[in-house]
Amino acid sequence: MRRSKISVIGAGNVGATCAHWAAVKELGDVVLFDIVEGMPQGKALDLAEAGPVEGFDGAFVGTNDYKDTKGSDVIVITSGMPRKPGMTREDLFEANKKIITQVVTVCVEHSPDAYIIMVTNPLDTMTYLAKHISKFPKQRVMGQAGVLDAARFRTFVSMELGVSVEDVQALVMGGHGDTMVPLPRYCTVSGIPLQELMPGDRIQALIDRTRDGGAEIVKLLKTGSAYYAPAASVIQMVEAIVRDKKRILPCSAYLEGEYGLDGIYFGVPCRLGKDGVEKVVELALNEEERELVRVSAAAVGKSIASLKL
Repeated sequence: MRRSKISVIGAGNVGATCAHWAAVKELGDVVLFDIVEGMPQGKALDLAEAGPVEGFDGAFVGTNDYKDTKGSDVIVITSGMPRKPGMTREDLFEANKKIITQVVTVCVEHSPDAYIIMVTNPLDTMTYLAKHISKFPKQRVMGQAGVLDAARFRTFVSMELGVSVEDVQALVMGGHGDTMVPLPRYCTVSGIPLQELMPGDRIQALIDRTRDGGAEIVKLLKTGSAYYAPAASVIQMVEAIVRDKKRILPCSAYLEGEYGLDGIYFGVPCRLGKDGVEKVVELALNEEERELVRVSAAAVGKSIASLKL
């Protein structure tokens, strides 16, 4: 049986950690690409040498040549200018637009049947750009954001209540940024609604912290941004695709009428399997939630429009 081939574009902290999680889960052979000579080669070799200790097999290739990504099943794109203290995701717009245009063009040339998972910010806009450049069907181009945002919310809930994070389920919709839409009504702890375990003001405080989750880490690190949780979130999506797990995960997906939105990438719950985004799950939102979605969608739409495609 042929092993899946997963190419990670960008061998910085997020990309290298993606390669690590993919290796540990034995999801397939991993290609780690970067324009910096020696860096992806060194990290790939280091990762391969961890195999005997951790008991995982696979081929791990570090490269500066896109040709080595040929025939990829999944391409994870983390390339782009990193976020720095004081920067918003939108500040990264112009620089990352140029980078993603070039990266997607070359990757598609070598892997015309791949699934693309975008990580580069501003996430929803860069995912839209990837679909436009690749000309892939919408099912094969998606963005990682909601898994990460939900993971942050789940973490903060578990910390607040002093319970295992394994028992906390949460859902976050909307654009990846200040207008994201955590849905506490759909958050449970071992099936118990969050509202029965925590007062409303504390729930709102955790929602606010979730919205600022990336900026909080940037501020603490001072010279970088988050990478453990973003990479783990990406690989949960990769695993759902290569192992056809049919996971219901919040992803940035292309909408054509769902939630009353059309022609934008937006964070929604999706079923991920061997055919990529196999279904967008539409929830019955209340009036307050619909308004938050409307505001978030307006912000995403404005950013996408600035691509001027």
